[in-house]
Amino acid sequence: MQKYRTHRCAELRREDEGKNVILSGWVNTRRDHGGVIFIDLRDREGLTQITFDPKISEEAWKLADEIRSEFVVRVEGKVVLRPGDMKNEKLRTGEIEIEASNLEILSKSKVPPFEVAEIEGVDKAKDVKEELRLEYRFVDLRRRKMQEMLRAKDKYFQTIRKYFQDRDFVEVQTPILANSSPEGARDFLIPSRLYPGKFYALPQAPQQFKQLLMVGGVDKYFQIAPCFRDEDPRMDRAYGEFYQLDMEMSFVEQEDIFDVMEPLFLDLVAKFSDKKVVGLDENGRFRRITWKDSMEKYGIDKPDLRFEMEIKPITELVAGCGFGVFADMAVKGGVVHALKVKDGARFSRKEIDELTEIAKGKGAKGLAYIVLKEAGELQSPIVKFLGDELANKIVESVDAKVGDIIFFGADQWLTVCDALGAVRNECGSRLGLKDKKKGAFCWIVDFPMYSESEIEKGRIDFEHNPFSMPQGGLEALKEKDPLEIFGYQYDAVFNGFESLSGAIRNHEPETMYEAFEIAGYTKEEVDARFGGMIKAFQYGAPPHGGCAIGVDRFFMVLNDVESIRDIYAFPKDGKGKDLMMDSPAIVNKEQLDELHIKLTKI
Repeated sequence: MQKYRTHRCAELRREDEGKNVILSGWVNTRRDHGGVIFIDLRDREGLTQITFDPKISEEAWKLADEIRSEFVVRVEGKVVLRPGDMKNEKLRTGEIEIEASNLEILSKSKVPPFEVAEIEGVDKAKDVKEELRLEYRFVDLRRRKMQEMLRAKDKYFQTIRKYFQDRDFVEVQTPILANSSPEGARDFLIPSRLYPGKFYALPQAPQQFKQLLMVGGVDKYFQIAPCFRDEDPRMDRAYGEFYQLDMEMSFVEQEDIFDVMEPLFLDLVAKFSDKKVVGLDENGRFRRITWKDSMEKYGIDKPDLRFEMEIKPITELVAGCGFGVFADMAVKGGVVHALKVKDGARFSRKEIDELTEIAKGKGAKGLAYIVLKEAGELQSPIVKFLGDELANKIVESVDAKVGDIIFFGADQWLTVCDALGAVRNECGSRLGLKDKKKGAFCWIVDFPMYSESEIEKGRIDFEHNPFSMPQGGLEALKEKDPLEIFGYQYDAVFNGFESLSGAIRNHEPETMYEAFEIAGYTKEEVDARFGGMIKAFQYGAPPHGGCAIGVDRFFMVLNDVESIRDIYAFPKDGKGKDLMMDSPAIVNKEQLDELHIKLTKI
C-alpha cells in the first residue's frame, strides 16, 4: 500500500532542505508561470508551495496542467530553498518549496460553489450567503478560519475537562432518552415503539440525573452534556441542540460554587481570547449584583459591564409634577426612571426615533428625553411641562453634563426596566462602548423564585430553575407571598451574555411538593413527572448544588463571533433546517405505523 504522506503541509522548514518527502492535500491555488506550474497544497495545518518543472518530471508537469482548485492530490518531491526574492514571510513554509517528481490525482473536484482559498489574506467566503455555506458545509469547513475554530474549540473542551479532573470531579454520561421536564422550553419528543402512546423526551439539561448522582454518592460530577430544546434560534442560541458544561457538588453552599467556577472562567479568557478582564473587586473576585438591582440599574439580568451607564429611579422627584405621564405613575404604583447617556447629544432625530422604537418593542408607550445643549440649554418637548426648576433638578440628580442626553421610562417597574435596558444596550453599541479587548464578569444573585404567568392571569410560574432551594426553605413557601420569595439561584454574566446558570438545589421532598404546588402542580403530577427524584430524596439526599456553563455561547463571546452557528461544524440554519443533509425530512408510512403515529393535515 502506498504511503500518502511523510509530512503535513505546514511542517517543512529550511532545515529540511534536500529531503525527499510525500505530501497529500487539496489544491489551494494553481498558477502557470512561463512553463513552470506552481500549486499551493493545503491540509488542515497550512500550505506548502509545489513546483512542477518539465525538466524534472515531464509526466508530473503534464498532469499538473490538468488539476484545478480543490482537487485532492499526492505529491512526491524534494525540499529546496526558495530563491531570496521568492520567499514568503507570511507563510510558515515560506522559505521552502517542493520540486515535484511525481503527482497522483486522488480525487477530482467540481468547481466549488465559493472560494475556499484566501487570496493575499482576504477570506472571500465570509461574504458568501450563509445558506450557501451551510448547504456546502463540507467545503466551507476547509477554510483556514473554520479549521482554526475547530482546533481551538477542541483545546477549549480539553482545558475544561482537565480543570475538573484535576479537582477530583468524575465525568459521568447521563441519558439522552429521558422524560419531559419543565425547563422553560419545548421538548423534543421521541415516540416509543415498545410502549404505544408514550414518549421519551430529549433532555433540555441533565438536571434530574445529576441530582440523582449526588444522591448516589458521586459527590463531585461534571459532564460536557448535549442538550436539546425546541426554541427559536438567535445569534447566541443554536436551534435544537447545544452543549453545556454541567457540574454538581454535594455538601456545598453558593459560595463553594463560585470558588470553583471563577478560576475556570478567568483561565478560559486568558487562554482563548485576547481580552483583559476588568471590573473585578479588590480580592480579584467577580462583582455580585442582586437580580433586582441589576434590573433597576441596567434594565436587564445580564448586564454588559464593560461600560457603566446606570439607570436612576426618579419617581419621588417627579411625583406631583406638571407632566401627567410622570405624575400619574407615582400615583398608580408605577415608576419613572432616567438613563443618562454620556455624549448622547450627538444622536440625530432619526436615531432617537430608532431608540424609541426599541423601547416600544419592550412594551413602553414612548421614550421621553432631554438633550443638554451648550450654555445650559435643555432641548426637549417635555421641559415646558416639567418646568425649568424640576428639569434642572433631574439633570443634577443623574449628574448629566453638556453633550449628554437623558432618556426616561414611565410605566410599571418591569416594563420600564426592560425598555431602558434595551435602550442602554443599543446606546452602548452606537457609542462604541463595547470594547472587544475587555471582558467583564459579574454574578447575578437572589433571583425571584416565582413570577406571574404571561399566559394565564392569576397563575404563578417558576421564574428560574424549578429544582432550586427557596431562600427560607419550607417556612418561606408556606408563609410568604410567592412573588417575594427568592431562590438560591445565580447566573454568571460575561460582556452582556448569560454564560452560566446554577442553583443550590431543593433536596427535601416536602419542600419540593410545596414549591411545585405554588406553581400549580398537584402532588400526583409531581410524582408522575419527577417520581424518580422524589423517591431518591426519601433515601437520604445530601445538600447539593451546581451549575451549567453554556460552553458554546461562552466560546462565541470569547471570539467575538457574530453568530453561534459559526462555531459548530454542522449547524442548523436560522430556521432550524439542516441545508446540507436536508432535514427535517419526511419519513415513510411503515416507520410511522411502527411507532403508532398517524399524520393529519393541518
